[in-house]
Amino acid sequence: MKQIKQLDIEKIRNDFPILSQKVNGKNLIYLDNSATSQKPQKVIDAITEYYKSYNSNVHRAIHSLGEKATLKFEEAHEKVAKFINAEKEEIIFTRNTTESLNLLAYSLGKNITSKDNVVITEMEHHSNIIPWQQLCKRTGAELRYIKIDKEGKLDLKNTPIDNNTKIVSIAHVSNVLGTINPVKEIANIAHKNKALFIVDGAQSVPHIKVDVKDIEVDFLAFSGHKMLGPTGIGVLYGKKEYLKKMNPVFFGGGMISNVTKEDAQWADIPNKFEAGTPNIEGAIALASAIEYLENLGMDSINSYVKDLTTYAMKKLLELNNITIYGPENGDRTALISFNLIGIHPHDVAQLLDKEGIAVRAGHMCAKPLMQVMDTQSVCRASFYFYNTKQEVDFLADSLKKVQGVFK
Repeated sequence: MKQIKQLDIEKIRNDFPILSQKVNGKNLIYLDNSATSQKPQKVIDAITEYYKSYNSNVHRAIHSLGEKATLKFEEAHEKVAKFINAEKEEIIFTRNTTESLNLLAYSLGKNITSKDNVVITEMEHHSNIIPWQQLCKRTGAELRYIKIDKEGKLDLKNTPIDNNTKIVSIAHVSNVLGTINPVKEIANIAHKNKALFIVDGAQSVPHIKVDVKDIEVDFLAFSGHKMLGPTGIGVLYGKKEYLKKMNPVFFGGGMISNVTKEDAQWADIPNKFEAGTPNIEGAIALASAIEYLENLGMDSINSYVKDLTTYAMKKLLELNNITIYGPENGDRTALISFNLIGIHPHDVAQLLDKEGIAVRAGHMCAKPLMQVMDTQSVCRASFYFYNTKQEVDFLADSLKKVQGVFK
């Protein structure tokens, strides 16, 4: 059995400058990691070094700065590919998960007709609803939803996937419920019906070792900013056989092999999907973030965060008048959404902020799921490997204070 390395949390926390600051006179307790993670000094330095030492455009120059920038940018593709067990040419840099999914909806949408259907789930983020919703409106195709049960898990006994399903697109981990979906099982169902299988990995890739070959996904989308990287850099993985057939969505410099007055030919993948000057420093910093994660070990990160989430669930369940959403046991990770009965989530978040605690409050960009849950909004505490049980204890104590204010 593989031994999991124990994380030195105190040492790790010293790598994150922002964690040492005070908010409203209290030590910052950052529990909004599902929205965006904090950045270690290593990642901040990677951005600074690019601008201080070799700031230049890529794929355009033969001078020294341009060659170094290009080398680092290409190395970033390689680093991301290795991280998810893909090939370099299967990695496309985008702005974020949202752009990756939109790219797929526009490019794959050209093959969708009114006889077809697209299947998503009731627990999707708006980023994995609206692109498919709009695609179906354009083409007349039907948008179908896999329902969730009372525990917040997918009902796979009654999936609407059939022979007319062309695309199945689901979240690996729900950003509201924390549910870890059985993507390999769903991939099998999709492929048996000859549908393409897409995974939104925004909430899974930062926490779980994701192997695109193992889960048999055709496309995977995720964001750098949720996994220690900067904002504005996202990833779209796609199998070569599909990327080569797909048409680009954005047109311009860097994505062509030839242009005449009348027509243009596209460059090879991934270049044909990366038009214009890319987010060079973002890609380089994402590679640095991946190096940091790999140094800690994804198994160690997953184990620590899972244990912390289990501990937090136990502490929150000890509170009176609290509703917690999603599975209570093993099939969840990294986050807990809840409501204090009779207190609006925005009031809860505002009072927690006075204690230095940062949580998210609102509909979590998942309004259809809120309707299924019969609520308009929730509070969400989301964890990463630099959070501690002491912070969870302080959260629980602070929630008791909030309840006291509203008595």
